[in-house]
Amino acid sequence: MSCSERGNHSTASVQMVKEEMAFSSPRIVSQQPNTTPLPPQESLKTFRLPKGYRLEVVASEPMISEPVALAWDGNGRMYVAQLETYMQTVDAKDQNEPRSRIMLLEDTDNDGRMDKSSVFLDKLLSPRMMLCIGNELLVNETNTFDIYAYKDSNGDGKADQKRPVFQTENKAYGNVEHQRSGLDWNLDNWIYVTTDPVRFRYKQGRLMSDSLVSGSNGQWGLTHDNYGRLFFSRAASGMAATGFHLNPAYGQLDFDDAYDSTFHQVWPVIKTPDVNGGPKTLRADSTLKSFTSVCGQSVFRGDRLPQTMVGDYLAAEPVGRFIRRAKITNEAGKKMLTNAYQQDEFISSTDMNFRPVNTYSGPDGCLYIVDMYRGIIQESTWAQPGSYLYDQIMTKGLEKNIKNGRIYRLVYEGIAPGPKPQMLNESTAKLVTYLDHPNGWWRDNAQKEIILRGDKSVVPALRQISLGEKGPLSTKPSFLARLHALWTLEGLDATDKQLLVNILNDPDAQLRKAAIRISEPYLKQNDRELVEKLISMAEEQDTDVRMQLVVSLYSQGQKKTKSLADSMLSNSSDDQRMAAIQTSLQKNEEAKKYGVNLVALKDADRRMVMKGAAIFQTLCASCHGSEGQGLSTNIAPPLVSKFKLIEQKESVIKILLHGLKGPVDGKTYPDIMPPMGANDDEWIASVLNYVRYDLCMRSFPKMSQGYIDWVLIKPEGVKKIREQHAGRKEPWTWDELISNAQKPATQPVSSQNKTNN
Repeated sequence: MSCSERGNHSTASVQMVKEEMAFSSPRIVSQQPNTTPLPPQESLKTFRLPKGYRLEVVASEPMISEPVALAWDGNGRMYVAQLETYMQTVDAKDQNEPRSRIMLLEDTDNDGRMDKSSVFLDKLLSPRMMLCIGNELLVNETNTFDIYAYKDSNGDGKADQKRPVFQTENKAYGNVEHQRSGLDWNLDNWIYVTTDPVRFRYKQGRLMSDSLVSGSNGQWGLTHDNYGRLFFSRAASGMAATGFHLNPAYGQLDFDDAYDSTFHQVWPVIKTPDVNGGPKTLRADSTLKSFTSVCGQSVFRGDRLPQTMVGDYLAAEPVGRFIRRAKITNEAGKKMLTNAYQQDEFISSTDMNFRPVNTYSGPDGCLYIVDMYRGIIQESTWAQPGSYLYDQIMTKGLEKNIKNGRIYRLVYEGIAPGPKPQMLNESTAKLVTYLDHPNGWWRDNAQKEIILRGDKSVVPALRQISLGEKGPLSTKPSFLARLHALWTLEGLDATDKQLLVNILNDPDAQLRKAAIRISEPYLKQNDRELVEKLISMAEEQDTDVRMQLVVSLYSQGQKKTKSLADSMLSNSSDDQRMAAIQTSLQKNEEAKKYGVNLVALKDADRRMVMKGAAIFQTLCASCHGSEGQGLSTNIAPPLVSKFKLIEQKESVIKILLHGLKGPVDGKTYPDIMPPMGANDDEWIASVLNYVRYDLCMRSFPKMSQGYIDWVLIKPEGVKKIREQHAGRKEPWTWDELISNAQKPATQPVSSQNKTNN
């Protein structure tokens, strides 16, 4: 294990202090959950936590409504993003109306409960991403990639200034569960999001985008640890944590054995009837068997809970009504996640309406939990009439509980929450001292604020700290202070070769790793001194540093450094981690050639999808839109929702072979869909594969091979349908197709998280 990773846990440290781990009562499943909403103080009584821990209500209805995300500014004021049109009815009526808000909350008497609120922004379309930048708040709304900065210039708690920081002509399509989330300013000064292959850098008041060759990761929720490792989650695949082995700038890298054998099993304390997958996803006691909607993860980096929590991974499971806590251990250089409790969960509730969707380390050093506190937690696409979930919603009256929401703070007996920050009012020199704060929230925000100010008067102090000298600090800096100081210098464009060479010789592995990354511009320029220094590190023993050295030499260097990277990989062929790195780099090369969406396909399938794309753009886009989103002229139905292209393979083949006439899903269009059956089976399959695969990639960017195989249509499948209906002359009708259609038994289970991006 890296000598600096004292916030993470070795195998031995998984044995926790008994008092901190013990529950006061055994886990007992509630078999008759009450669906009636409870007042906040009554709901608190339904929670089960280890001894010593206690939840406090920070805010609740009517102060907030349908909360999904939090952001604190440098003075500790809390912004709350609310999806106030999310599933207000079982059929999602008016969900795309701009009626949502961002609330600004303050705790004026420092008792931990918000007592002052204002509507910072209103008339928004489901705001999904926020990031505080000095005195401004960056906001992204659903169905768009645009990001705006909002500011309250007169101090009344309401935004009165707005400016664009990122705009694009591209539009975000797909349901609310499968669009971006995040805006996480990471240790490396890049701002990351989920779902799409992009990251941002904040420069001169704008967000500058950078493409990620092999794509991004995850759905709802994004976090990082003390060392800048990013943690995504994939609810559609039931994966609580992914992507933490390698920064997505270098590719995708996940290990199936990065979790202990029981990690994906879950242990709610409540019967779970409202699950999208139906009874097969439940145990004999009617509880959820495995993750289905995991989201809103964080790595605890605060300083006002037991020290044994620092560096632990936390994730919300709104269908199971619990919070998972996992230990991140280091097994021979590989990070591994283990449930902190045997057949139990960290925080669980018997309140049917407890819907945790996000977790955070707060400025006071405690853990915060965002609870939508509602009945329905599934977007309408997967809660249609006739489905198992729809029946559960209606028979239990879950659609009636709306317009509520709670924010909880987790505290521990004998540990007082920390003070409120005042960073926006303090000097840059004072902010430098916070880089050594024990609470990661303070370190992150001090680094961000210093970079935003661009105040280079503190560069000498930052240089001293990064080199391990006391500088303006009262004591010798911690390794985390040094790490933040180094990256703060990088954000100020104030690093130099001598500083990097010194740190590349440092005994601390995480500092060496950071220095390698920061040296990449010199690699691009083929700087002789830095190139030779990095080449001399080829025998590096620390796994993290060796992996970083390989990906930096390969992706940023010239012919000589790429050759060295290949040699290092060849000499480590028996190392699973290095072999996986080699595969990731190869995938990156393929992605550069074919594009990120086609990398996962087999050669024959890729050729068909590419052929289908060319046909679609030439023949179909003029009526259905370039991305199947439909046109404002309503000449033809939008393909992204109306044709149920994922569920009904046979129906879409029939439509392309014989055409479609009449109203579609209750709406009349000016013309029929003409038959395309004169084309051969491969032509039909190619067009459908492009549309289906493109649609699925938007919804599930990291599909398993099994899901891909299920999505794609083979020419022989088209031939079979053609032969079955060889005598048909008339186009199909929508009602005819829907009444005859059946979902295949082998259809992969769709995601069930509330707003998984």
